[in-house]
Amino acid sequence: MAIKSLILILIIGAVAGWLAGKIMKGRGFGAVGNIVVGILGAVLGKYLFGLLGIWAGGLVGSLITATVGAIVLLYVVGLLKKL
Repeated sequence: MAIKSLILILIIGAVAGWLAGKIMKGRGFGAVGNIVVGILGAVLGKYLFGLLGIWAGGLVGSLITATVGAIVLLYVVGLLKKL
Protein backbone atom coordinates (compact mmCIF):
# COMPACT_ATOMS: atom_id res chain seq x y z
CA MET A 1 0.00 0.00 0.00
CA ALA A 2 1.39 3.37 -0.97
CA ILE A 3 1.88 6.02 1.70
CA LYS A 4 -0.59 8.31 -0.11
CA SER A 5 -3.30 5.66 0.13
CA LEU A 6 -2.63 5.12 3.81
CA ILE A 7 -2.80 8.84 4.53
CA LEU A 8 -6.04 9.14 2.54
CA ILE A 9 -7.58 6.22 4.47
CA LEU A 10 -6.63 7.83 7.78
CA ILE A 11 -8.04 11.21 6.72
CA ILE A 12 -11.32 9.71 5.50
CA GLY A 13 -11.53 7.61 8.68
CA ALA A 14 -10.92 10.64 10.89
CA VAL A 15 -13.50 12.78 9.10
CA ALA A 16 -16.07 9.97 9.00
CA GLY A 17 -15.57 9.21 12.70
CA TRP A 18 -15.83 12.88 13.59
CA LEU A 19 -19.01 13.32 11.50
CA ALA A 20 -20.56 10.20 13.01
CA GLY A 21 -19.74 11.46 16.51
CA LYS A 22 -21.42 14.81 15.73
CA ILE A 23 -24.47 13.15 14.15
CA MET A 24 -24.81 10.75 17.09
CA LYS A 25 -24.64 13.73 19.48
CA GLY A 26 -21.20 13.62 21.00
CA ARG A 27 -20.44 9.92 20.96
CA GLY A 28 -16.98 10.51 19.52
CA PHE A 29 -13.89 8.89 21.02
CA GLY A 30 -11.21 11.53 20.51
CA ALA A 31 -8.92 11.86 17.49
CA VAL A 32 -7.44 8.35 17.47
CA GLY A 33 -10.75 6.76 18.45
CA ASN A 34 -12.56 8.62 15.69
CA ILE A 35 -10.04 7.36 13.13
CA VAL A 36 -10.57 3.79 14.33
CA VAL A 37 -14.37 4.20 14.33
CA GLY A 38 -14.21 5.75 10.86
CA ILE A 39 -12.06 2.96 9.41
CA LEU A 40 -14.19 0.23 10.99
CA GLY A 41 -17.24 2.17 9.84
CA ALA A 42 -15.91 2.18 6.28
CA VAL A 43 -15.65 -1.61 6.32
CA LEU A 44 -19.11 -1.96 7.87
CA GLY A 45 -20.60 0.63 5.51
CA LYS A 46 -19.15 -1.10 2.44
CA TYR A 47 -20.62 -4.39 3.64
CA LEU A 48 -24.05 -2.86 4.34
CA PHE A 49 -24.11 -0.93 1.06
CA GLY A 50 -23.18 -4.16 -0.75
CA LEU A 51 -26.12 -5.96 0.85
CA LEU A 52 -28.41 -3.20 -0.37
CA GLY A 53 -26.88 -3.14 -3.85
CA ILE A 54 -25.60 0.43 -3.45
CA TRP A 55 -22.23 1.48 -4.84
CA ALA A 56 -20.65 4.79 -3.83
CA GLY A 57 -17.36 5.50 -5.58
CA GLY A 58 -14.82 8.27 -5.38
CA LEU A 59 -13.73 10.36 -2.45
CA VAL A 60 -17.20 11.63 -1.55
CA GLY A 61 -18.72 8.17 -1.89
CA SER A 62 -16.03 6.71 0.36
CA LEU A 63 -16.68 9.40 2.94
CA ILE A 64 -20.44 8.80 2.85
CA THR A 65 -19.98 5.03 3.10
CA ALA A 66 -17.55 5.36 6.01
CA THR A 67 -19.78 7.87 7.81
CA VAL A 68 -22.90 5.71 7.48
CA GLY A 69 -20.96 2.68 8.70
CA ALA A 70 -19.52 4.65 11.62
CA ILE A 71 -23.00 5.87 12.59
CA VAL A 72 -24.28 2.29 12.61
CA LEU A 73 -21.23 1.21 14.61
CA LEU A 74 -21.74 3.96 17.21
CA TYR A 75 -25.43 3.08 17.45
CA VAL A 76 -24.63 -0.58 18.10
CA VAL A 77 -21.95 0.34 20.65
CA GLY A 78 -24.49 2.60 22.38
CA LEU A 79 -26.98 -0.25 22.55
CA LEU A 80 -24.37 -2.61 23.96
CA LYS A 81 -23.35 -0.09 26.62
CA LYS A 82 -26.94 -0.01 27.88
CA LEU A 83 -26.87 -3.76 28.56
